[in-house]
Amino acid sequence: MKSGNLLTKRFWTGIPPWVLIGAVLVLLPIFSLMTIENINRQKENSERLLKEKAAALIRSFEAGTRTGMAGRWDGFQLQKLLMETAQQPDIVHLTVTDAGGMIMASSDPEQIGNTHGKELDLEAISGSSESFWRILPEHHGKKTFEFYRKFTPSRPPQGFHRGRMKGESPLPLLPPPLLPFPVEGPGISRIIFIGLDMDSIEEAQRADTMHTVVMGTILLFIGFAGVMMLFLAQNFRMTRASLSRIKAFSDTLVENMPIGLIALDTFQVITSFNQVADRVLNLSAIHASGKKASEILPRMFLELISHPDIATRTVEKEIIYHMAEKTRLPLQVSAARLQDETGMFLGYVLLFKDLREVQALQKALARSQRLASVGSLAAGVAHEIRNPLSSIKGFATYFKERYSHIPEDQEVSSIMIQEVDRLNRVVSQLLAFAKPVTIAKRPVSISEVIRNTLKLMEHQTHDRQIDIETNIQPELPLIPMDPDQISQVLLNLLLNSVEAMTCGGKIVISVTLNQDRLILQISDNGAGISETDLSQIFDLYFTTKTSGTGLGLAIIHNIVDAHDGDIKIESLAGKGATVTIRLPFENTHP
Repeated sequence: MKSGNLLTKRFWTGIPPWVLIGAVLVLLPIFSLMTIENINRQKENSERLLKEKAAALIRSFEAGTRTGMAGRWDGFQLQKLLMETAQQPDIVHLTVTDAGGMIMASSDPEQIGNTHGKELDLEAISGSSESFWRILPEHHGKKTFEFYRKFTPSRPPQGFHRGRMKGESPLPLLPPPLLPFPVEGPGISRIIFIGLDMDSIEEAQRADTMHTVVMGTILLFIGFAGVMMLFLAQNFRMTRASLSRIKAFSDTLVENMPIGLIALDTFQVITSFNQVADRVLNLSAIHASGKKASEILPRMFLELISHPDIATRTVEKEIIYHMAEKTRLPLQVSAARLQDETGMFLGYVLLFKDLREVQALQKALARSQRLASVGSLAAGVAHEIRNPLSSIKGFATYFKERYSHIPEDQEVSSIMIQEVDRLNRVVSQLLAFAKPVTIAKRPVSISEVIRNTLKLMEHQTHDRQIDIETNIQPELPLIPMDPDQISQVLLNLLLNSVEAMTCGGKIVISVTLNQDRLILQISDNGAGISETDLSQIFDLYFTTKTSGTGLGLAIIHNIVDAHDGDIKIESLAGKGATVTIRLPFENTHP
């Protein structure tokens, strides 16, 4: 592992290494100081216990000395008391010296007459009332704790009397004991040394130290575990909140995405099924979830999942899905494997979208390109045709006037003039289609434009017994448009509807606002348009009328495009047709 990526990696617990390192750096000094302090405190307690024990033994010996002085013991008996006192456990030696360090009495009689403590300031110690201690170097593998101070047996004061019974005479004054050395007197100072064995104390210290270290280590691990648990709890809380937000986001995204989504697990069981997939495949998400893909999905979807290339790339294919009622639905389907960051296989995901709108746009684009090329050609041809037509009409008029006395010639000349006029109208329409549509937008009332157009249609609708109904949303704002061009659109559409109804009928004109669009619809109950012809109605020169030019709807399409709008025709043969025009608008006040 590269060192630069150390801080970005995580242990199997999910904890970053820097958290573990930080916890150790914080907790280790704290618990180390606590452990050292406990060890020092235990050491001080051990020393205090040794001093108290040594002081108690010295006081005990001094008390025995005072008793011996009261009983007039001799030096041998006091030496024996000293040796018997030194027989207690843990006492290494018990020694009494003078201010010069000469041993006057000792638990080891052989040491009497030798010196002890010459390295100390014995004169200062003998004149002080304080106690002192030191640790002597190891002797025979043992350390000795030596406690020493001024030796003060304190004989009874002058005139001291024993207690007496009532009626008795006072006891005589007791003389000082007979010791081999003087104990008290002017200029006499004695120092008592007691050495204690430290083995038991050191053993206890080692046990306490071990216990303290073990407890410190346990507390360190408990503290470390506590920090980790706090971090894990915080991390878990944050992760759970993050996962909750991600789940809400992903669920909303999956449900509202404009393409169908189906997710499968490793056993090809459906785990996710959004509403687009529900609508396109006409399947219930509740019914599909938890089912095997082979039981629910079309065979073409299953073929993509089992494609040999799906292990290395996304597999895409355009298919035709046969829905109910013999509807053929073009779909673009993509299939891919799902893997986590470690490469573990998690399942499959299928994405598909409806290509009907895309194919419609492609056809519209192809039609626009075809119309553009035909329009360019038509403009040039129209100019070349108009001049000969003028000459032909002129000659036909001439022959009609010259041979006015011959009825047959009159009839032929009239037919020629009529056909020339018809060709001239076609050429004019062709030129109108070929040249770019120029519009002059201004805020106008769509209701007024519709009323003016209907006045032009009164004669045709009356003759054919056709009723026209208008449903216009009240209080419509002024719409920016070219009123003459929009009137031409309405006029052409109404004429088509009238011609589609031979023996009466009804035309409904409705106008509504939908967000930033004006929706204009013209519906009739005429002959309608067949499904085959519906895809070609905007093509140049396509017409189902015997006398039509096939230019009317193409011109309408150009005018609507010039207004940045769109036009759509829905129809069934024998059931009428509905034309929907959507125009953009901005709120414009008069």
